This record gives sequence, C-alpha cells and structure tokens, in this order.
Amino acid sequence: MANKTISMSKVRQIIKLYSQGIGKKKIATRLAVSKNTVKEYVITFIKLKTPWDELSKLTDFELNKLFHPPEETFLNQRVQQLHDFFPIMERNLRRRGMTVSIQFREFKAKYPEAYAETSFYGYYRKWKQKVNPSMHIEHKAGDKMYVDYAGATLPYVDTDTGEIKQAQVFVAILGWSQYAYVEAMRNQTIEEFIEACENALHYFKGVPLAIVPDNLKSAVSKASKYEASVNENFKAFADHYGVAILPTRSRKPKDKALVEGMVKLSYQRIYTNIPEREILPLNELNAAIQKYLLDHNNTVLTGREYCRTDQLIIEQPSLQALPETRYEMRKIKQVTVMKNCHVLLHEDQHYYSVPYELICKKLTMQYSRSEVKLYLQYELVATHKRVRSPGNYSTEPSHMPPQHRYVTEWSRTFFIEQGKAIDPVVEHYIMQVLAKKQHPEQAYKACMGILSFTKRVGSARLIKACKRAHEIGYYNYKIIDEILKNNLDKYEDDPEPVLMPSHDNIRGGDYYQ
Repeated sequence: MANKTISMSKVRQIIKLYSQGIGKKKIATRLAVSKNTVKEYVITFIKLKTPWDELSKLTDFELNKLFHPPEETFLNQRVQQLHDFFPIMERNLRRRGMTVSIQFREFKAKYPEAYAETSFYGYYRKWKQKVNPSMHIEHKAGDKMYVDYAGATLPYVDTDTGEIKQAQVFVAILGWSQYAYVEAMRNQTIEEFIEACENALHYFKGVPLAIVPDNLKSAVSKASKYEASVNENFKAFADHYGVAILPTRSRKPKDKALVEGMVKLSYQRIYTNIPEREILPLNELNAAIQKYLLDHNNTVLTGREYCRTDQLIIEQPSLQALPETRYEMRKIKQVTVMKNCHVLLHEDQHYYSVPYELICKKLTMQYSRSEVKLYLQYELVATHKRVRSPGNYSTEPSHMPPQHRYVTEWSRTFFIEQGKAIDPVVEHYIMQVLAKKQHPEQAYKACMGILSFTKRVGSARLIKACKRAHEIGYYNYKIIDEILKNNLDKYEDDPEPVLMPSHDNIRGGDYYQ
C-alpha cells in the first residue's frame, strides 16, 4: 500500500474519479495527494475486482479493511466482540437521539461478560481514530489568511443616535505566523465584511495567496462541499487584491482551526480587558482592541523563544504587495436603456446617459460611492461620476443622436456668441431676449428662432429688424417676425422737418398764437 496513509474520504474520491475515467495524474492534482499514492490505491482497487457501486455502500471501517489490511495480531475474544460491534454502532449513532451510552447498554445486554463502560469508551476512541483520522494542515508562509466572526458581541455607543448597539467582532489570522487582527464592526453585511478584510490586509502590510472564510452570506452565496459559489462583490474585492477565495466546508470547524482558536484567545486577552461599565464609541472601542491585540501579538509563544510579531517579519516577504488604491465596493444591477438614451440608478433616482445605439438594450451597471460604470457583455460603454440628485440627468453629449447634440449645446453663452458673429446690434438684442424670458429653455427657443432669420432673409435685414425692435422696446421672436413679414425693416427713418423761410409777406406761426 502507499507509504503515506490518507483518509478514507480521499480513498473514496480516488476510486470514484478513477471509475469515471479520470487519469491518475489529474486525480492526484485535484485531491492534492502524491501520484504514487493514487497509483497504489488504483492497483488495489483493480485487484479487488469489485465495482465502485458496491464499494461505495461499505462503511469506512469495512473499506479500510480492504485497502489497509491490518497486520496479523492476536485479538482476544472480548476485543473481537468490540471490533465487530463498532461498525454497527457507528451506523446507529447517525439516528437522531442515539448516544454512545445507549449503544453500550445494548452491547452489554448482548455480551454480559464483555468489557465495562470505561474500557468500552477507550476502545471506541482508538477504533474511531483509525477509521476517521484527522488531517494535519501544514501552513506555508504567505499562503492563507483565515477570517471569521466571534460569536460574542461587544456593546458600543452610536454617536449619531446615542443608542447602545452590539458590534460584531471580526477576527483574521495568517496561517504561518499566526499573526492576528481583530476589529469591531457595525454588522456582518457585505460592505462591513469587505472593509474588515481590507483593513486586515493593510494591518499585515501584504496580501496572502488565499483568504479562507466561513460560509457566511457576505462571503458565500451558495455553500457546497466541493465548489462553493462566492458572493459577486466579495469576488470583485478578491480580484482587486489578486487573492483567491477558499471557503471552508459546511460544519467543518477543523478547516479553520487557527481562527477558531484565535476567537477563543480574543475572549481571554481582549474581551476581558474591555471595561463592562464604560461603553465606548466604535472608534474608541477599536482603539482599545488594537492596544490589547498588540500585546497578544507580542506575547512569546508557549515553549518558544519568539512571538507572533517576530514570525510576521519573516512571513512578510512572502506576502504579495498591496495595490496602490484601496478597493471601492461596487454594487451590480441589471438595467434597461430608455428611449431617451439614459438608464436609472434606482438607489439615487438619478439618470445616466449611454450611447444612443444601445436604446432598449440590457446593460450591467456597476456603481461605487464615487462612480458609475455601464457594461454591455463585459465591454465598458459609459463611465460617469456618481451624482446623488434625484430626478436629474448626467448626460455625455457624445452619447446623444446627432440631431439631439445641437440642442444639448444650447446655453446663454452659445446664443450670445452666435449673435455677436452676425453684428453687435444682434448680439445686444439677443442679450435682452435672454434677460426678459422667465425660463432659460423658453429664451433659448426664441433666440434660436431669431437667429434662423439669417438663412431666410439674410443678415442685413435681421440687423435692421433688431434695431427697429430695440427702438420700440420689444424683445421677442414675434416682433422680429412681424417687422420682417411687413417689410418694416425697409423703411428709412423719418427726415428732419424743413424750417419755413422768413419773409415780409408771411405772417409765421407766432401770428396765430
């Protein structure tokens, strides 16, 4: 048999995968075991000439006998009775309410001369260790960071409302150095969880190859024994830091034994030092936690001559460098482009433009606290600064159809410049129109109509029409239209009256007064 004995669960996986036609090399890679080990178990399986369907029905004890034949040792009758009973007992213990004590009484009723209760328990523990061995995890420098929440909460004062709330205590630990990080958070939401993980990475001044979380909802959207589905936001955070996510198996605390142990140590070395009567704001609570956490990391390990901080100094070169910018969590939503070339961010009730070619298309919206990005099948099509003003629009002119872009350029300066290009008289008249109208859009339409007369009647007539309208003090589109329609711009100003010459035969105007 193989030089290194592996657990029966892995033996089952090796035989199952081989029965499915998967090669020995791929099996070794997938299960992280030696290729020679896989080869030895496959050879034994072939020699047994028993199909996998039948082997899968055997208990671990029965399967262990086939793949790990025990050395020929003498077992007395009473020990043999125990070994024959334990497989049956293990199967019965899966029933709800069944206990080892009940099984012992059944065993004693069947074999009155057998071992007493103490010996029965002792032999059972030894048998169980052989059938269900525990796996020792070898930690590598810079490999994993284990994270979890402590079961017990800590009270804090909410400075905004004055309420006393319970903080969720986040715990993280590096596998090799066992250097720890503890922080009190408001809750266990995805935003708070990601922030805590990020703070831990900056506290360690480096990024490990993988983060090992529990199956909490903030990290895992769907738990699985073989391949869990990671929360999309947490996955985006992992991509930003270049770290893998390796969720533990459900109900397998040994998969994260280090962080479980750190939770217990935090109760002893941090919780007990936090004053119970004095309830602090969250920032002050975390300042106190950091103080006691530093003491913990600087405490010399039992039976060693170094502390966790010394170990971290050795492990840090194996950690990946932190990125230049911190992660901004992005929320992801599916949106449909409206006919006005905009999409709605419901959270802020604000509209953002996209290229007009995407009207009625479904896009993926990713938004953080500072920006909004829109994607069409992974292609970035629009980026906007996030604006939290309900009912308003953020519009990029290049996103609008050609016939709409001209309208989006309208402004007070735009129309004044257009009038100035024709003549100062027209410029002055446009300024007066803009000043008289109550609503900007109303004024823009009037200005657009006035300027359009250059194409219909020419600039010269428009200049004269503006001059005449200014003389009578009317500033709107209609008066210009009336002047041009009735050709009033073509009339010259009234000539000065000619004075009556003086003569002896002419009485003059004074005679009649």
